[in-house]
Amino acid sequence: MKNTFELEHIGINTENETEAKNLAAQLSMIFNLQPRAGQKSEFAGDYFECMKAPFLGANGHIAMRTKDLESAVAELEEKGLQFNMDTAAYDEENKLKNIYLAGEFGGFAIHILKK
Repeated sequence: MKNTFELEHIGINTENETEAKNLAAQLSMIFNLQPRAGQKSEFAGDYFECMKAPFLGANGHIAMRTKDLESAVAELEEKGLQFNMDTAAYDEENKLKNIYLAGEFGGFAIHILKK
């Protein structure tokens, strides 16, 4: 059975906190979204994560979510994709909660989250 993936958000790399705040404010104004501060980023609603410093991906990252992350990882590995195990994050029950694919896609890193 194939997993269903949904877009969680787009992460946009910026050079610093000021740039991230300005971009989040601009995107919030354009699309009538609520800006909010995060630890490593500034958000414009739930759709845009403006990174306070460049992170993975030349341009940023694309976050996708799925209900069954373990099954999704297995499916993607069957398709020949690899994962950046250094990015794997686990919940309090030691279950995988998110992980980045290895490499870039159109200048973006991709990470998969548990819904």
